[in-house]
Amino acid sequence: MKKEIHPESRYVLFHDTSVDKHFLIRTTLNTSQTKEWEDGKTYPYYPIETSSASHPFYTGQQKILDTGGRVQRFEKKFGKTAK
Repeated sequence: MKKEIHPESRYVLFHDTSVDKHFLIRTTLNTSQTKEWEDGKTYPYYPIETSSASHPFYTGQQKILDTGGRVQRFEKKFGKTAK
């Protein structure tokens, strides 16, 4: 890789405030806050509202509903595809 053209990457402590979960991830994000982590080191800190720990898709709480028979209307309009 060419030197001096890539942004500096470092470990940043992300805090999902909705479920009070912390993640230590390497990123190029610049932050102004710092916080001490479990290993005793101080890392840049960035609070977030949603992560894989709280998002309904990743937690299995998302519900997919076929409102109004969308699939049936599509199949009626375009026909079923051969499997």
